[in-house]
Amino acid sequence: MGAKMVEFNGWDMPVEYPASIGCGIVAEHIAVRTGVGIFDVSHMGDIRLAGREALAAVQHISMNDASRLAIGQAQYSALLYPQGTFVDDVIVHRLGEDEYLLVINAGTREKDFNWVRDNTRQFDCAVENLSDDFTQIAIQGPKGVDVLQKLTDANLSAVKFYWVTRGTILLVDKSMRRYLSDTLIARTGYTAEDGFEIYVPSDEATSTWVWNRILEAGKEFGAVPCGLGARNTLRLEGKLPLYGHEISDTINVWEAGLDRFCKMEKPDFIGRAALEKAKAEGVKKTLVGLEMIDRGIARDDYKILDDSAREIGYVTSGSPAPFLKKNIALAYVPPARSGIGTTVKVEVRGQGVCAQVVPTPFYKRAKRT
Repeated sequence: MGAKMVEFNGWDMPVEYPASIGCGIVAEHIAVRTGVGIFDVSHMGDIRLAGREALAAVQHISMNDASRLAIGQAQYSALLYPQGTFVDDVIVHRLGEDEYLLVINAGTREKDFNWVRDNTRQFDCAVENLSDDFTQIAIQGPKGVDVLQKLTDANLSAVKFYWVTRGTILLVDKSMRRYLSDTLIARTGYTAEDGFEIYVPSDEATSTWVWNRILEAGKEFGAVPCGLGARNTLRLEGKLPLYGHEISDTINVWEAGLDRFCKMEKPDFIGRAALEKAKAEGVKKTLVGLEMIDRGIARDDYKILDDSAREIGYVTSGSPAPFLKKNIALAYVPPARSGIGTTVKVEVRGQGVCAQVVPTPFYKRAKRT
């Protein structure tokens, strides 16, 4: 489709699609906020745990409480090292009585699978790497439900956010019907917007066909294909963490501000003891949202300075926010400099540019009525 392509964690990925078809990072971002955008996110990984002790295994390796999940429900969680830092953040789906699917990041696929397999050997459950079995397509935005409903017999209005269902992808020729009669449809995403992610067989013919049908069905709603650029600005507006930026193997749960997803009251899990200790000791840095006051853009890894030009932190992600029309960033700073309204400076091309700590997420979607 003429997209600008880059290497991303071993994948050849579109950053943005051409302006000639109404795209570009800003146009794609706005489409998702106001209408619908379509992403190929097949680079994401998938790990299936199934068997008599699948729940116990998931509970052992993840920080959220999977015992709360009903069949068909999903939750945001994370896999932690013994020191309480991040292996990866994941979405845990409960697909059956004793069946769970972990959706993991592209850059950590092999590491995550090996870690899950090695740390669940004592449980009676099978661990499978299904990452190459699916093409994952995300239909994101307030009109995403209208686009996908044209293509499926599943009642999408009955699917709540962070729940999954199965349904037939319709309008298919007979040769493909057998592949697409039991498609996994999840009301999840990484854009801070409503939307769906569907999992279809990864062979090229099926994947291409489904991608084209979705774009075709979305024409009346102004659907556009979207790349990594818009995916990044959308998740930044929503303060959704990215591995290697807001979370990593050197950052713990408290520092990242993800404690609401960490259920310390559940049975023991990997990293819990270290987190208890870290909480008692207090954090040395904390993640905040910044809005630039002066002209300038805070980019990833830029230094945060105090009034004396002393380095006190760093930017994890920074960019212009297309929908909010502001320059924003996420950054780690000392807790003493994390209060709303606190001013700091971001070193931009050797100069200290003024920024202010603001509430996050920067963007919150309107509730569905």
